[in-house]
Amino acid sequence: MSKRKERPDIEINVGGHEIVITKRYALLANLNDILIGLWFLIGSILFLWKTTHQIGVYFFIVGSAQLLIRPLIRIVRNIHLKRINPDYESSY
Repeated sequence: MSKRKERPDIEINVGGHEIVITKRYALLANLNDILIGLWFLIGSILFLWKTTHQIGVYFFIVGSAQLLIRPLIRIVRNIHLKRINPDYESSY
């Protein structure tokens, strides 16, 4: 099995513009992860008091739904890169 060295970015020159795709998706994934952490942290804090339990549950639901976004970002990124470069092979 050959080991393929993965490039950190795919750069495409269109006219005078350079598009760096991988970094943009990485930023989007990181922002998503930060928001997930915030929803669960806030939900956990709200769970400390009986009067805010229900609001805490809503934060957990939002955080859980946002966990579904994580693999979707990866899928969209891979589709995008495959359209640009048909030889692109995802590492995941």
